[in-house]
Amino acid sequence: METDGLEWLLVPMRQLVAWGAAGAMVFGGVVPYIPQYRDIRRTQNAEGFSTYVCLVLLVANILRILFWFGRRFESPLLWQSIIMIITMLLMLKLCTEVRVSNDLNIKRRSFADFDLNYFWHWSKFTDYVQCVLTFTGVTGYITYLWLDSSLFVETLGFLAVFTEAMLGVPQLYRNYQNRSTEGMSVKMVLMWTSGDTFKTVYFILNQAPLQFSICGLLQVFVDIAILLQVYLYSSYPQKPTSHTAHPAGTKAL
Repeated sequence: METDGLEWLLVPMRQLVAWGAAGAMVFGGVVPYIPQYRDIRRTQNAEGFSTYVCLVLLVANILRILFWFGRRFESPLLWQSIIMIITMLLMLKLCTEVRVSNDLNIKRRSFADFDLNYFWHWSKFTDYVQCVLTFTGVTGYITYLWLDSSLFVETLGFLAVFTEAMLGVPQLYRNYQNRSTEGMSVKMVLMWTSGDTFKTVYFILNQAPLQFSICGLLQVFVDIAILLQVYLYSSYPQKPTSHTAHPAGTKAL
């Protein structure tokens, strides 16, 4: 009797928790980029932010959306990819405008030049959009042709989440080379660790495709490895960075 009386309260509470978890899943990934975006805009300095972070996340989330067409997964994960793509495009737009305005003498480069030496170092935001659309069109067409192949679909899903899981490796390697974590925001890495841990638990509890859970655990492992570097290298003399470090660090510089 008492259990039945509490049921009216427990059901909406479970629903609220589920909605909260879904909302955190959709928007949680972009939260660390909000102060990054505002700081770049305020200082008009994008030196500390690598646009390759945007490249990696754009590729990973485009592949994840294509994977959804072959194997439907949780809707919040799909919306997370859409929101992340929009966020990365906004970051690219700001960084391109700031870089060009700060270096008026730079030679203009465009995606249409097809010069690999200047790949992802173009002068206009529209060039990045053209590249993203080209990649989406090519991979989308290939996915359409092989959508009936379970091996292709599963491989596509693995590539999507594995690409994102490797996002922290350049930062890990840079710290190892320098034997220092100078210029890296520890708070930012802590935010990534907590976010990636939540995301991985979400994958496991909601029985997301196995690739998501495995690569989520790998991503948490990389985050923890970077935090261990902070502890280990704290006993070493910190080397000065070769460039002006951005106050808000990124997962890969």
